[in-house]
Amino acid sequence: RMIKIARTPEQIGAAIRQSRNAKHWTQGDLAQRVGVRQATISKLESGAPGTEIQTILAVITALGMELQITNRTTAPDVEDIF
Repeated sequence: RMIKIARTPEQIGAAIRQSRNAKHWTQGDLAQRVGVRQATISKLESGAPGTEIQTILAVITALGMELQITNRTTAPDVEDIF
């Protein structure tokens, strides 16, 4: 079970890319399952702005993932330290 903390569009994109790669799917494979263009998946995975929440939810559902919203942890991210 993969648990990722994502606080930025880039981190969300990285989690989606990791899950897609674990399934050995191309961006085109995922796009076809979701009903969007491959370019949409590419933009989402790169953290580009403007992806609709409905698209993000459809993508994570297709990957067998779910979105959980919780209070922010108090421990700093490694990225915040450096």
